[in-house]
Amino acid sequence: MKKVLVVMGGFSDEREISLLSGHQAVTALKQSGYEVVPYDLKDVADFVNTLQKERPAVVFNALHGKYGEDGCIQGLLNLMKIPYTHSGVLASAIGMDKNKA
Repeated sequence: MKKVLVVMGGFSDEREISLLSGHQAVTALKQSGYEVVPYDLKDVADFVNTLQKERPAVVFNALHGKYGEDGCIQGLLNLMKIPYTHSGVLASAIGMDKNKA
């Protein structure tokens, strides 16, 4: 069974909606038979430690706004060689820059 870590919450003004999205993803993934680790992102060092401990097959990115949709979390996961949902670093960064997008 694949382990999926669902990262939600975060540091943006959209934290509360991210938590709602994340909990919905957790429910759907569990119903689909995945082993799910919910993670409320409040501290980056703790997040890295949790990723190293849990060793998920993939991270489901339910973060919204700055740091979640702008390429930051994607870059961290790339460095750790952990697959994730969502666009990659470049697409995320460009997408958050409305003038460039």
